[in-house]
Formats: sequence, structure tokens, C-alpha cells
Amino acid sequence: MESGGDPIFEEWLLNYVQRHEDGIKGLMDRLFGCLSRRTDFYSSPESRTIILTAYDKWSKVFKDNEKNKVEAENKKKSEKAKTQAEESKKSGNEPKIKEISDEEAAIIEKEQRLQAKLKEENGINDDKLNDNKINDDKPEESDDKEKDDEDENEDDKGKLKPNSINGGDYPTHRWGQSLQDLDIWIPFNVNFKVKSKDVIIDIRKKYLKVGLKGHPPLLDGELHDDVKVDECTWVLEDGKRAMLSLVKIKDMGWWSQILKSDPEINTRKVVPENSKLSDLDGETRSMVEKMMYDQRQKEMGLPTSEDQKKQDVLQKFMTQHPEMDFTKCKFS
Repeated sequence: MESGGDPIFEEWLLNYVQRHEDGIKGLMDRLFGCLSRRTDFYSSPESRTIILTAYDKWSKVFKDNEKNKVEAENKKKSEKAKTQAEESKKSGNEPKIKEISDEEAAIIEKEQRLQAKLKEENGINDDKLNDNKINDDKPEESDDKEKDDEDENEDDKGKLKPNSINGGDYPTHRWGQSLQDLDIWIPFNVNFKVKSKDVIIDIRKKYLKVGLKGHPPLLDGELHDDVKVDECTWVLEDGKRAMLSLVKIKDMGWWSQILKSDPEINTRKVVPENSKLSDLDGETRSMVEKMMYDQRQKEMGLPTSEDQKKQDVLQKFMTQHPEMDFTKCKFS
């Protein structure tokens, strides 16, 4: 590594830059101005080459130094992790406390709240929740199954019934949702403990891919709807599965699937979180309930609340003007 030169001269240069508002730009301007006024530097055809050569030289030195710093830091972290792993292996115990990032902590806390809610509302025991295996829940038998089939809309026939967290259970993944976001669990059925570097997760506005390096992807396709990429997160759980949290752009609607290639769930049978609606003020709650009502009406091919208002106004007008003939009018 090359030296920077005389420390006294460098100190003078730094003081000059710090004392003048135009800083480095002004220093360079004055230096080249001095060369122009006091020397014949610019008369040489090599003047430009001399300047660029010096720039390239010290630019490379700076970049090499930064690279060495990063490599040294990574080596230090790697050695520390290796030492901790060896100590843990010798003691025969896994560390009781694992350091995680704020982002991972937020995701874990969110999953714990979801599990607590499910235990409270559906009576699911701890063993069943902690297992969280795909298709581990037996389908519930309903006494009024025939009645549900009769009430089912023609377009909803063949769609799956939502699971206990308003999502679906598939061979490759399990998911649940609220009006604002979605949680997806993807197990890695391999005979080794998966590390973050082994995982491929690509989240885009309209696309999702999840898998392991060297293996076919478990999820790969177009999303049901758009997501806020910057707010989406994922975490690796126990080296066995990935948990993804996706944030919807349209935060007042239910998804019928994660990927457009997935079998759809029947969103008419999704159970809204009424406990959360009760926490809203009257005006906000009315707006949310209205939007949910309109969504159900659209899914059934029926008029929304706005459409019904228009029809009521039109009907009132027709009643008030019996002398007018509306038989040939077309209304949309």
C-alpha cells in the first residue's frame, strides 16, 4: 500500500479544505489556477495524462483500502461465529439467546400475536400451532354443509374453503391474511439444516419466487395482486422453513390465492376480524363495513351500495314523472 506523503503537508491541505466553504472543489480550482499562472504545465501534451494518472492511482488505493476493510470485518465476524459454534459444540448445548435483527423480531412478534389470536378464538392447542405443518389440520365437518352448498354462488363452485387464518393450505405452502397483509409459510423438505445463503427469495410488485439453490423453486409465478415490495419481509425459521410477510397495495380486499396458478379459496367464506372493527371509531368503521359489503356484492354480481342509491334515485324520479315514457330507455 502506498503512502500519502508528508503528514505536515497533508495536515495543511485538510485545514485549507475545512476552513473554506468551497472545500475540495475550491482547492482543486486554485491548484490548477496556480499551475496556469506560475508554470508552463499546460503547454505539455502530457499534462492531462499526468492528472488522470494521479487520479487513477489514488482512486485505486482508496478502493483497495475499503475492500480490505470489508474483508477484514467479514473475516473477523466469520472467525467469531466459528469460535462460538465450536464452543457451543463442545458444550453440547445450543445458545439459549440468539441475536436477531429488529426486522426479524417484528416478524416473530407478529406471528406470535396471530397464534395467540387463533388459540383464543378457535381453541387451537399449543402443540398444533407450534407444529404448523402443511395440511396438518383435519377438515372440519359442518352440520349445515348441504346448506352452504346450496347458498354457494355459481362462480364459487369448486373453490376451497378458507383455513382458520383466512388463507389456504397447499402441498408447497400455507398462508393466511388480513385485509392489509399476508403471511406465507414454505417448508423446505430436505435432509439438512437450511441457511439463509441457501435460500432464493425474489419478491417483486407482481411476482414471487421461493426455493433453494440447486433445487426446483417451490413458488414461482405471478402474484394474485400487487404488493408493496419495500415493506415485504422474510425470515428463516429453525432452518426448516421460510416465513414471508407481504403487504398489500389494495388493503381493503381479500386474496383468493397467492399465485395466480394456485387453487382459489372462496373469499365469501372469509371471516373478517370483527374484534378489530370494534376498535375503530364510528365513521371509520362505517366506511370499512361499507367497503366490505360492496366487495361481497361485486363477488355475487349484485349492485353495490352506490349502485343501489342510483337505482333508488332513478326509481323516485320515474315515480314523480308518470307522464314520461321510460320503456325504451337503457340504464347501466
